[in-house]
Amino acid sequence: MEGLKKKAIEILKNNWQGSFTIPCAGLYPFQWKWDSGFIAIGLAHFDMAKAKKEISTLLDAQWGNGFIPHIIFHNESDTYFPGPDYHSTYLHPQASKKYKSTGMTQPPVTGFVLQELYRIEKDKEDTLLFIEKVIDKVYENHNYFYQNRDPFHEGLVYIYHNWESGTDNSPMWDDIFETMNSPEYSFKRRDTAHVNPEQRPSKREYDHYLHILEIAKEHHYDDKKIAESSPFLVQDPLFNSMLIKSNQSLIELYALIGNNHEKIGQLKEWQKKSIRAFNEKLYDKELGAYIHYDLRNDKSIKHISSSSFAPLFAGIPSQERAQRVIDTLEEKFGGKDNYLCASFDTTSDKYNPVKYWRGPVWINLNWILYYGLKKYGFQDLALQIKNDSIELVEKVGFYEYFDPRKEIYRSGDCKGYGGRNFSWTAALILDLLNKK
Repeated sequence: MEGLKKKAIEILKNNWQGSFTIPCAGLYPFQWKWDSGFIAIGLAHFDMAKAKKEISTLLDAQWGNGFIPHIIFHNESDTYFPGPDYHSTYLHPQASKKYKSTGMTQPPVTGFVLQELYRIEKDKEDTLLFIEKVIDKVYENHNYFYQNRDPFHEGLVYIYHNWESGTDNSPMWDDIFETMNSPEYSFKRRDTAHVNPEQRPSKREYDHYLHILEIAKEHHYDDKKIAESSPFLVQDPLFNSMLIKSNQSLIELYALIGNNHEKIGQLKEWQKKSIRAFNEKLYDKELGAYIHYDLRNDKSIKHISSSSFAPLFAGIPSQERAQRVIDTLEEKFGGKDNYLCASFDTTSDKYNPVKYWRGPVWINLNWILYYGLKKYGFQDLALQIKNDSIELVEKVGFYEYFDPRKEIYRSGDCKGYGGRNFSWTAALILDLLNKK
């Protein structure tokens, strides 16, 4: 395993850009919000100064209203579409004047990432001093969500674009896209120059992505107007789980710092409302899993994905419900023929084991699931997730995503998919290898 650790560290060093880390060369040349969080966890194991800088750079791009964008365009590059000029975030009056960025966000992992840095670092006092300097920015990001993305004051926040989910082209969105009459756009894709087009979202999917973005731009990224007019408005169990997990981390970190009673009180209020609404609205008894809710069309999206198990990480279900969720995981995603955990229900006709978020294994979701399983005492399954993740990387390398089918690897025909020498894969495998 020492060789694997060494390679992971080498990848993170090579992808470091001086103040932030790119996900991988060529395909993703900028800084991504949730990538940076996971990357910082890996960096903390061998270079805490870089881990802190990763987070500081991300938070420096925060908008005046607490919003943190999903991509920060630190440099000029023509290898990615849509770029900063297309997003035009200057349209929002509180957008960062220092950085070009997108006007959408990603799962709010930064709160629990700060706690992970504290867990990893032996010099607790120094790390806590750093956390004290940046934690209010993370709190303001959470405040932004509850003030601007929870129109019914339920405690559940919405995403207005599938890119905000982090699970970009999941089959979860297919039914929503069928309700949309998106124009045919003319544009030049950049991702398919680096990756096999069969493994990426289709041209028609990109038309939908751009249509939603054009609506947001038309309204100058005003959340209230987007909520009124966007055809895509979803309460996502992964996104909300990351927010709830980060809420709890902020509560515990503020308690360590001291003198933050008002913020702790507000966080606890958010937690109480959010967890109750999450269990009442996003749990489907028939499926035995947490699912997405389509706010625009006022109905549940009755599909199961790896996002369905993220609530375990945030401690949302009861022990009894957690057992039911695990039963579903093993029934729909497990078995001797598959590595855990595919990103979409392997028994569904929408499942595609090689196409981005329509089926492949992603190490970040496995990492989330690993810690969630341990929280509820499912030690054997947690170990399986950990071993499967490591084995996939050992077989094909530190790729962005992986085919779950074991038969492919036995035949010797399989390679990893997406970006090569992928940063969060390296970072989180490093964390798993360092976890006894």
